[in-house]
Amino acid sequence: MFLGQFYHNIDDKGRLTVPVRYREDLVPYGAYVMQGFERNLVVLPSERYIELSQRVNQMSMTDSTARLLRRLVFSTANRVELDKTGRILLPQFLREFAGLVSGTVIVGMGSYFEIWTPDSWNVQNDELMDAQSNLDRFSELNLSFT
Repeated sequence: MFLGQFYHNIDDKGRLTVPVRYREDLVPYGAYVMQGFERNLVVLPSERYIELSQRVNQMSMTDSTARLLRRLVFSTANRVELDKTGRILLPQFLREFAGLVSGTVIVGMGSYFEIWTPDSWNVQNDELMDAQSNLDRFSELNLSFT
């Protein structure tokens, strides 16, 4: 499970060190990196990306929203594997999309993780710090434990 926040730099060749805690979930089968929904990148272990791609492939080609989602999921995805030092290579076009130059914040999202610029993550984090807004946003969800 991908948890927590980590600050890492991208080197001159576009390689990013994956946090040690995350590596065991990526080593066996690699992962896919793709464009996220908010000027960020999403890294999914291979099995999660395959699940996502199967769900997207079941959507109708005649639905314009489904076609846009297909374009997002398939045209921006790249398979990545950890090198011997635990780094992945982020393609140039994805780094440009997310505005990643050197510093990054790697954010655990449970079954996947996201890569943000520090400035973009700070904006997201500010939203998370607003307690009243969180109560309003999440009040509709059943978060009780049984």
